[in-house]
Amino acid sequence: MDKKAFLKAGHPPTLLAAFLYFDLAFMVWVILGPLGVQIAADLGLDHAQKGLMVAIPVLAGAILRLFMGVLVDHLKPKMAGAIGQVIVIAALFVAWQFGIHSFEQTLVLGVFLGVAGASFAVALPLASRWYPPEHQGTALGIAGAGNSGTAIAALVAPGLAAAYGWTNVFGLALIPLVLVFVFYLVVAKDAPECPPAKPLAEYFKVLKDKDAWWFMFFYAVTFGGFVGLASSLTIYFNTQYGLDAKMAGYFTAACVFAGSMVRPVGGAVADRIGGIKSLSVMYVFAALFLGIVSVGLPTAWMALVVFVAAMLALGMGNGAVFQLVPQRFRKEIGVMTGLVGMAGGVGGFYLASSLGYAKQATGSYQSGFLIFAALALAALVGLTAVKTRWRTTWGAAHLTSAKI
Repeated sequence: MDKKAFLKAGHPPTLLAAFLYFDLAFMVWVILGPLGVQIAADLGLDHAQKGLMVAIPVLAGAILRLFMGVLVDHLKPKMAGAIGQVIVIAALFVAWQFGIHSFEQTLVLGVFLGVAGASFAVALPLASRWYPPEHQGTALGIAGAGNSGTAIAALVAPGLAAAYGWTNVFGLALIPLVLVFVFYLVVAKDAPECPPAKPLAEYFKVLKDKDAWWFMFFYAVTFGGFVGLASSLTIYFNTQYGLDAKMAGYFTAACVFAGSMVRPVGGAVADRIGGIKSLSVMYVFAALFLGIVSVGLPTAWMALVVFVAAMLALGMGNGAVFQLVPQRFRKEIGVMTGLVGMAGGVGGFYLASSLGYAKQATGSYQSGFLIFAALALAALVGLTAVKTRWRTTWGAAHLTSAKI
């Protein structure tokens, strides 16, 4: 990729603002996962409750992405993002000042943290509308690398909770959130080519297109796997291997960092060899590594290596999906980002909650991992079924400069 051509093609300050907003939003979106060991100990939660506690923000984020997609097309991305940031900052302030004293209150907070998860539907259109088709994979990969916020949460939150108490972590999180909010307001700009807002009925027209459902399924596996593991692994390493909350957080951060850092690589590789080819390879590896980890490896270090490998595959898969989506749905990118992002969150909710319920019901996490590995193989079969049609219709060489 020609870096000079890429820098000239779009608006780097907006791309940076989108990345930072996305990064910190993701940090607080999954924060109940890294704090889960301490919260569960204080509130006396069982395995199923722990699974649901970390899964609720993921589900709320999934549903709210759809609404955020609508806001993006009606208010433009910058305003939609500003509203979302104010809601999240207010929710964390209340949690910090008044505390969380029951399982039900963790779920209520989780719903508000879901607004941070919905940032996906803002940050990606905010960045992507500045860039031409041949740079979409790279631009969306850079903005989408804000996934790394989940690693920051896992790395920092358990240690801060041990030092200052987990309620005060919500207050400490406000410091970077407010700083980035100010930066975002100053430098982010909406692209001149924002498509006009559509009537609400048109948002659901896209669901009549079967390709929309395929993309939703493909992302439910790649992003669902990524965020489901990011939310669950601190509790998993603590429960399965007896690691303390801080060390479990470090192990989780390594896995999440791997998955988020390769998202731009996944986008760039998809730009070079085609999204279908790269995504197919990623599904094979994701299914393989999730299958291996399901057996309950004897040491935490062995599990760490396999989880890192699985997250690399899922992270690159995320980049590949979003190299394809703007080629197929360029005019509907706002609502498609919301729909596909929603599906990704639903996948994450399923994985995070199913791991907790599997452990509660069977005493083992195995069935939770195996079912998700089977979903990755199902996605591979689906992608193989549509690839010829895609490459001969909207992805044909004479219709687009991008490789499909």
